[in-house]
Amino acid sequence: MEEENIIRPMPQREGGVAYSLAALLALLISLVLSIIVGAVSGGQTPTADWYLYLGYLLPQVAIAATCVVYLRRTKQPVKEFYRPAKWYYFPIALLLQFGLLFSLNFLNDYFIDFLEYFGYKASMESTIPTLTGWNLLPAILVIALLPAIFEESLFRGVIFGSMEKSGWGTLKAVLLSGALFSLFHGNPEQTIYQFLCGAAFALLAQRSGSILPGILAHFLNNAVILSLSSFGVDMELPLGGSIALYVLSGVCLVGSIMFLLLEKKNVKGKLNGAKMFFLTASVGIAICAIEWAVVLIGGFTA
Repeated sequence: MEEENIIRPMPQREGGVAYSLAALLALLISLVLSIIVGAVSGGQTPTADWYLYLGYLLPQVAIAATCVVYLRRTKQPVKEFYRPAKWYYFPIALLLQFGLLFSLNFLNDYFIDFLEYFGYKASMESTIPTLTGWNLLPAILVIALLPAIFEESLFRGVIFGSMEKSGWGTLKAVLLSGALFSLFHGNPEQTIYQFLCGAAFALLAQRSGSILPGILAHFLNNAVILSLSSFGVDMELPLGGSIALYVLSGVCLVGSIMFLLLEKKNVKGKLNGAKMFFLTASVGIAICAIEWAVVLIGGFTA
């Protein structure tokens, strides 16, 4: 066997390159779309469903392309990348996501309240396409299923996987990958919840040895939110119902996290090759940080 076929590239470098490439491709695709649409519509931002769907679809194209580049560069088999998990991690993923969605999502509201105290105005413009009737199905596909597959492939398969291979340790890798996941979305109003989801999905991937349970949890998070909006379900329950929901979801969250933490020992490690990772990821981090800051500043100047 030739030497080039048995030597794998440095995981720190490959993980950082993947983050930068995904952010750069998403930015370039967005710019091209804006230029084309601006030229056709005379500078007006369309509000039609097709344009809103493009806003969700094109970043996933960038992420999917990044994953393909990674697999080709590392020569990692697709079967290894999507290796199966033991069956019980899937119900754990269900309980974990139920707990995250219904017990911690309110943290974003508190964060927005904190920003509004200093003059921030939350965005009232909807970026969700029409969800009534059969319109829910394409929304589930584009906004729930595709991001679940491609974002888990990139953030838990490639980036968190590169941190694991570098021996960073469980806690460091989980928290850092969660932060990078949240930053990538560039939405200050969802920062806290996206960080918690990213960290939880990383822990789930580390314990299960697979990104498949995380794909299920990620899909359910998006699909449930879309379905509730489609059917006009108001989450403002009576006091008794709210307490029951918070208690049940809290028990599910704590129980699933404790199971994942206690099932295996946490791996302690150092940030080996961290300079290489952050150097190669610096372009992506800069792009995402600027986008995040622009949205935040826009909220204060609106």
